[in-house]
Amino acid sequence: MRLLVQRSIARVVAEQQIPMAAIAVAVLAAGRGTRMRNALPKVLHPLAGAPLLAHVLRSVSRLAPARTVLVVAADGQAVSETARRILPGIAVVVQDPPLGTGDAVRRALPELPEAGTLLVVYGDTPLLRPETLQALVLSRERSGAAVAVLGIEPEDRSGYGRLRVDAEGGLLAIVEEREADATLLASAPCNAGVMALDLACARELLEQLPRHRDKGEYYLTDMVALACRLGRSCIWIRGATEEGLGVNSQAELAALEARFQARARASALDRGVVMPAPETVFFAFDTELEAGVRVEPYVVFGPGVRAEAGAVIRSFSHLEGAYLEAGAEVGPFARLRPGTRVGAGARIGNFVETKNARLGRGAKANHLTYLGDAEVGARANIGAGTITCNFDGFGKYETRIGEDAFIGSHTALVAPVTVGAGAIVGAGSTITVDVPAEAVAVARARERILEHRAPELRERFRRRKREGSRADGS
Repeated sequence: MRLLVQRSIARVVAEQQIPMAAIAVAVLAAGRGTRMRNALPKVLHPLAGAPLLAHVLRSVSRLAPARTVLVVAADGQAVSETARRILPGIAVVVQDPPLGTGDAVRRALPELPEAGTLLVVYGDTPLLRPETLQALVLSRERSGAAVAVLGIEPEDRSGYGRLRVDAEGGLLAIVEEREADATLLASAPCNAGVMALDLACARELLEQLPRHRDKGEYYLTDMVALACRLGRSCIWIRGATEEGLGVNSQAELAALEARFQARARASALDRGVVMPAPETVFFAFDTELEAGVRVEPYVVFGPGVRAEAGAVIRSFSHLEGAYLEAGAEVGPFARLRPGTRVGAGARIGNFVETKNARLGRGAKANHLTYLGDAEVGARANIGAGTITCNFDGFGKYETRIGEDAFIGSHTALVAPVTVGAGAIVGAGSTITVDVPAEAVAVARARERILEHRAPELRERFRRRKREGSRADGS
């Protein structure tokens, strides 16, 4: 599952880049995340099937940066390994000891170009839009500002620094919440934590950042006031509130999941996906549904799902790593696992599980079936209760079922095995050798009928039950 997610993210990152001027990116991911209350690093907590960090890397990578640097804590090996699998060219810098955001960016400087624009983002802000990041970078470059900051205006303003702005809208300083006066607290825009910096200027300013006495840290937010004192202009642009939302607790993570799902549902509906009850459908970060796909209530998408126009996904189905061709039908109560491809007009019915299975055009597995490591030909029919026995405890083996084959109910296909095109397998069979095309295979014990013996058998059972009752004293 984890490898599927990372491959899916890497594919999305590679395919969805926005051409623009060369920039560099610093992703700050050294936070401890102690309020998450578990051992998993904060930025690796999943949202919509992918780590928080993966969402951020996906967004910044769409800007096609010349260099991306990840700043992690001394114990951030899991974070850096995950980042490298998602974005192989990423540079990793360790911040030890942790001395604040200003120090984190300063440690990244040796890995960055001498000049240009540096985009600074946090690894726990998964709802950042590439278009917003692009606008922030372009605003800084066109204005010549030393610093450009993303501002937001959330309903709940607690916990955010405030942007001190002059009468013309120029940015003068970022004020920590505990230091802000009543006016700033009530009406000033909030700092979303995302900055675009003039790299040449940043190299100079980062060496002049003051160290705060209370925590002994260097704050990146002090860059704004410092730049203004040195005669450099600073600007800000407004972003959507959700783009500045980070994660510091499980409750906040759940809230961001809800926001992501709301955004994904709205986008799907706008593209022409049919969802009678969208609030019950859950998307992964990379779900791709064409216009005309119908998704019934209570469907969950894991990573790596694509569906062509006309596909139908019925209620209570779970899909991951699956491709549905036009007119394919899945569910209800179906589970499609990675490597599944359902051909045009093919059907996966209720209580059917597939993995590494490919169903040809018009093939059917309507109920109570497991298809693992299987190739099912066009128009083949898989009867209820059929299973492919694909694992012997050591290795996986493939089952091949030809076009127009008929597999009777309650059949066990012991892989590796092939059922030829047009062949018929009788119900209840255990197939261990290949079945030729157009052949009939029946492999089950001979039925015995003992006439008039049922009354005798019932009496024997009754006597045994009475004796058992006397023995236990009941």
